Amino acid sequence: MVTTVEERQINIDGLSIRYLQAGQDGFPLVLLHGTGESAIDWSWVIPNLADNYRVYAPDFPGSGGSTKPTREYSLEFFTQFAINFLNALAIEQAVLVGNSLGGLIALRIASSHPQRVAALGLVDSAGLGEAVNPLLSHLTIPLYGEIALAGCKTPIGASLRTRSRAALQFAHPGQIHSAWIAEQEHLSQMPGFLEATLSSLRAQLTPLKQHAVMVDVLPQLQMPTLIVWGADDLIFPKQQAQAAVERIPQAYLRLIPDCGHIPPLERPEQFTAALREFLTKINL
Repeated sequence: MVTTVEERQINIDGLSIRYLQAGQDGFPLVLLHGTGESAIDWSWVIPNLADNYRVYAPDFPGSGGSTKPTREYSLEFFTQFAINFLNALAIEQAVLVGNSLGGLIALRIASSHPQRVAALGLVDSAGLGEAVNPLLSHLTIPLYGEIALAGCKTPIGASLRTRSRAALQFAHPGQIHSAWIAEQEHLSQMPGFLEATLSSLRAQLTPLKQHAVMVDVLPQLQMPTLIVWGADDLIFPKQQAQAAVERIPQAYLRLIPDCGHIPPLERPEQFTAALREFLTKINL
């Protein structure tokens, strides 16, 4: 039987939020995407995971099919949004899995509201070290980011932006699914999206490094934690994952070979197998 992935909308604090949902039974599994991305990134793993879990993948405000308000996209804002999303869907406790920015938000919730997080998944997560690719961090330079993104709102500019993102994020950009390319080109031309993306980047990075680093809280995490990392990630080096797993009491590490920054998109089978094995090991 083919699992149906439903696209839904919900109002959270006056914002219309799009999210994907699949699965009727099992423990809640909430998937959080990265900066400049959308819930579409999880589309290739949701049907498989939904065989055993109730899966939810929201678009953060400012991205995807969610409202894109003119505001500062701070880490506090994203963290509170994610908590409010859980509350709105009456999810008392969940497995939180986040990629990049989504990993940092999941980590912040696990640190501040541990009772809400049964298990944690950090996928090429921000916040686990200072190192970051300067091609990304340089966008946070005042005015430079605005100028760099201004030309990305036209069809040609959106296409060029998508190609450059693919080259930075994937080990094999030429093999990425056309649905992701179409989503990225569409997002670039949506009012408010690039502004939200730039504001979000500045919440995480300076022109030289990550400044929202949370390695000091890792030893305090009591929930089982899976760290999944693309071995060829060009944005955050795999050494951050290897160092982080040594600091977390119940941590497991899975490096996915021949893979870049978004394993659930580039290597969905390997990612799903790693997550399933982890959840089975911890009896969820």
